[in-house]
Amino acid sequence: MVLPVEPEFEQALNELTQSLQPFLAANPQYQKALDIVQVPERVLQFRVVWEDDKGVPQVNRGFRVQYNSALGPYKGGLRLHPSVNLSVLKFLGFEQIFKNALTGLSMGGGKGGSDFDPKGKSDSEIRRFCTAFMSELFRHIGQDTDVPAGDIGTGAREIGFLFGAYKKLSNEFVGMLTGKGLDWGGSFIRPEATGYGLIYFVEHMIAKSCPEFSLNLPSTIVAISGSGNVSQFTALKVIELGATVKSLSDSKGSLIAAEGFTKEDILSIGQLKLKGGSLESWVTQQSGNRFTYHAGMRPWTLLPVIHHALPGATQNEVSGEEAKALIAAGVRVVAEGSNMGCTEEAIKVFEDARKAGKGVWYAPGKAANCGGVAVSGLEMAQNSQRLVWTTQEVDSKLKNIMAEAYSQCLNAGTKWSGEKLTDNVLPSLLAGANVAGFIKVANAMREQGDWW
Repeated sequence: MVLPVEPEFEQALNELTQSLQPFLAANPQYQKALDIVQVPERVLQFRVVWEDDKGVPQVNRGFRVQYNSALGPYKGGLRLHPSVNLSVLKFLGFEQIFKNALTGLSMGGGKGGSDFDPKGKSDSEIRRFCTAFMSELFRHIGQDTDVPAGDIGTGAREIGFLFGAYKKLSNEFVGMLTGKGLDWGGSFIRPEATGYGLIYFVEHMIAKSCPEFSLNLPSTIVAISGSGNVSQFTALKVIELGATVKSLSDSKGSLIAAEGFTKEDILSIGQLKLKGGSLESWVTQQSGNRFTYHAGMRPWTLLPVIHHALPGATQNEVSGEEAKALIAAGVRVVAEGSNMGCTEEAIKVFEDARKAGKGVWYAPGKAANCGGVAVSGLEMAQNSQRLVWTTQEVDSKLKNIMAEAYSQCLNAGTKWSGEKLTDNVLPSLLAGANVAGFIKVANAMREQGDWW
């Protein structure tokens, strides 16, 4: 059979396959599990027809990839962005399987969305789109079947519209979406979870590899890309701890703060982003010369010194050349807040530097950014019990989940990287995350009769 060209998915599959080679060499029977897990259990594609404010019908493509349910109901976000296609959603759903496995919660992997662009649309247009989208999707999801969540383009507003449409269509109030409002089934810490969880994971990496660049020190320089939900809360947690955040970015360019961003800066940018504004417009409203805007550039080559780099925008946002620039700037930790934020070339640069004992440590998104889906899982648990946990309770559980995810990656990376580790060479968290997640899913699949 001639398979379609799906570059994003093929990249994700290749990364996993390469990482698994030492494990598969020792356990060749698991090759069959790899052959089977890469094929989604179900792929849904449907037409979404909605009415714009002029009364004209518009059409978009809707998708849901229900990838793997070995560990629990399908779980993964709904992305609304013009770039959405089946390759992107298969890559995201495939990554989600192993990310969810690392949380230790009962969640399978899935992803969905549409090539609809919320930017420039009125609230009424977005509501009509969400209602049309859910009129098909509602047949295929449910609290014990498939629990979608937010993603790029799908924030609190869209989740509200989607939930309301589902409630009317199904005549029931259940936790079949996460990221809900606090007054109707949402969880404390959910908006912050991916960014906060990323920092909790990074703190463990720093403690082992470079405590001299602790996030408690103002002299520690952190570069962050993106300026959406993940990047905002990543930056706020870094600033709260005491380190210095010097960069943010969006699709139009990068913003550099020579002396660092303040909490007030991040909150102001957050308000602007809710209205669809850009960093370019935000910087024109600021007095003084604290900021420099670089149109059409990502932040990785714009700072002379970077101790920790945290990509938080989208896939493939760190190239091989930018990875080399980061190493030249003295980077010690690279951890993805975005999914597959680094290209294959960039990952090779970071991993080669790690193997050479240069102290550079890379953590893939499936491990470092699993805090978001972890708190989604905690939201599901609260909904099932009809309870609401406090902010402190949820934050404590998130810290424990990220500590356990780090521990799993460290142990599996030490055992299954295929490398002879010396005192100055750190274990591969890339291999660790892939192997640890894969083993858990593959064993569950075998016990359920999906391979033998």
